[in-house]
Amino acid sequence: MSRKKTFSFRLSYRWIFDVSRRFASVDRKSRSSATSFLAVLVICFGVMSLVTVVSVMNGFQMSFVNAIMELSSFHIRVSNLESQAEADFLDSCADSKEIRCVSPFYESQALLVGNKSKESAGIIRGVDARTCEFDEGFAREIKIVSGSFDLSSADSIVLGSYLAQSLGVTTGNTVNLLALSGGKDVELLSQNRQFKVTGIFECGYYDINQGYAFVSLEAARMYFGEDAPVFYGIKIRRPQNDGFVSAAIKNRFPDAAVQSWREYNRTFFGALRVEKNILMLLVFLIFVVVAVNIYNGMRRLVFERSQEIAALSALGGTSFQIKAIFVVRGFLTGAAGTVIGIVLGIFISLNIRSVFLAVSHCLYWLELFFTSVFSPENAAFVTENQMYAIYASIPARIIPSEVLLISLFGVLSPLLASALASRSVLKLKIAEVLHNE
Repeated sequence: MSRKKTFSFRLSYRWIFDVSRRFASVDRKSRSSATSFLAVLVICFGVMSLVTVVSVMNGFQMSFVNAIMELSSFHIRVSNLESQAEADFLDSCADSKEIRCVSPFYESQALLVGNKSKESAGIIRGVDARTCEFDEGFAREIKIVSGSFDLSSADSIVLGSYLAQSLGVTTGNTVNLLALSGGKDVELLSQNRQFKVTGIFECGYYDINQGYAFVSLEAARMYFGEDAPVFYGIKIRRPQNDGFVSAAIKNRFPDAAVQSWREYNRTFFGALRVEKNILMLLVFLIFVVVAVNIYNGMRRLVFERSQEIAALSALGGTSFQIKAIFVVRGFLTGAAGTVIGIVLGIFISLNIRSVFLAVSHCLYWLELFFTSVFSPENAAFVTENQMYAIYASIPARIIPSEVLLISLFGVLSPLLASALASRSVLKLKIAEVLHNE
């Protein structure tokens, strides 16, 4: 008995699929073909646009986020540890499988003076001279553009690129920490805090390039004062588990101040999240428009196929089965557009640099052509838009879960529209249709 039901179930859905496919092939020669083709095309371009835009946005945002977490905030910052608990804290971090590395550091604000008395405010951070050796994330994000990350000497300093530019210094020049915040034993103003620039770095976040400088731990202890608090920056293997690791540290060391990367830059990360959500919402409106068009087109298709619907009903087809024919039609429309859109979106995302450069060249030659025709005296001033080169330098980052969400939305919007439109099948009076025909 179970086998008979299974066979009947498979046979029922097989003829539903065959009839739906037959309707689609016949409709290619009717006026409904344009509606179906446009629906597939719009879903395709909507999915492609959304995958590409979200991937580029991910790459754009992650360049900020990675630079902040690896160079500035760490994944977790711990401070206010008692001196007798520091050794126990380091041992517990070394035993944790979730923690990748721990770096002690000092931090202070300063007014730096460079060549020709140029001044700029900055954050001076004292770090281990071997940081680039044991912290892979730090070494990956800090890109040395001049000199090297050399803090072996107590008077060495590594500056952010824009900070060095503001001070008018290069590697080999000297800067002075004219004003330095610190404890009671630190002079606020001094001409004796001279440091030699051994390296200039860049990262993906402007504020770090503009406001950060690194010195050695020994120099920080010397100049920041005895009361300067020591911080411990923790890098974990999975940043999303920061809450779990923070809670474990807090439970073991209740007096310690523990701050995760989410709290350290809550406003900035919240702004990035809102920006991404608004962007996705705007592009998702494309699917709403497509769903409305599919709904109207499918309603018209139901009335155009009233004779065939009546014949199928007379042959034993139930209302549910007949409705399923149009639902399958909507599913195939959404699936076709979504698959093509996903493939194109991933291809463009993986080749985003080539795409932007190609667009830049095409626009340049197009502008040059029209300028040469209508205003030849200005043709020599036509140049390529450098913004496309900047866009091309942004690495796209494809997140599988977001691609899956976009795919589901691309399939479900026409599926829902077809299901709503097929309700009109129940309103057809089959006897009246057969009598009129």
